[in-house]
Amino acid sequence: MKHIIILAALCIAAAYNTQAQRAEIFSTEGKAIKGYDAVAFFTEGKAIPGVDSLAHFYKGTRWLFSSRKNMDAFKANAEQYTPQYGGYCAYGTANGHKAPTETDTWTVVDGKLYFNYNQKVKGLWMKEQSQLIQKADEQWPLIKDRN
Repeated sequence: MKHIIILAALCIAAAYNTQAQRAEIFSTEGKAIKGYDAVAFFTEGKAIPGVDSLAHFYKGTRWLFSSRKNMDAFKANAEQYTPQYGGYCAYGTANGHKAPTETDTWTVVDGKLYFNYNQKVKGLWMKEQSQLIQKADEQWPLIKDRN
């Protein structure tokens, strides 16, 4: 009986850790950034859809790429290309909550990729970008594991 209780506790802990890890990255249908190539935002300066044949799993999420070169660059230094706050809305994160994002709201600031909920929210975020980034950086560790 004791072994069953320990086994159950371990299963619950494993399930919690898996869920917490998944919650850190915003994904749609299991794809980070709605299937867009994270590297292309930096190298091409635009949103380019990735392809299913060029996929890489990172932080429990599937990332798609438009070229093998971009996929290899991501694999070599994923943190450089991973959106801030797991791809959740930068404005929402600054205000202490996770919100989904639209791909066309992307911005690169000081070599970091940010997304927002929609264009209206992006406009609000752009007005106080520096202060909101600082605030979001403080909030993210507190909310990143929330669903």
